[in-house]
Amino acid sequence: MVEFKLSVSHKDGKAEAITVDAQKASQLIGMKIGDEFDGSLVGKEGYKLVITGGSDSAGFPMVKRVQGGALVHVLIKNKGGVSKRVLRRGSTITESIVQVNTVSVKKD
Repeated sequence: MVEFKLSVSHKDGKAEAITVDAQKASQLIGMKIGDEFDGSLVGKEGYKLVITGGSDSAGFPMVKRVQGGALVHVLIKNKGGVSKRVLRRGSTITESIVQVNTVSVKKD
């Protein structure tokens, strides 16, 4: 089964890391960047969390503009205007994701 490291950022600038076990992690699979879920799912009662990104076991980051959960080559321009082809993971959480980044948006 899959297990996630969940990074939760708060509005006051503080962040915390939570390890999500396989049973709870299976409920996050299929969600996308920008989706909101109840914090009680991961032990943060009273909070609403929004997925902002993540990375896989090799360190490739998730990007919103790539649909699905596949690892693909995308063209990225740097500040100087030079294009570079890099590997990025899609915006959907799959079993290959090990870290999920979130931000707390509401406290009930």
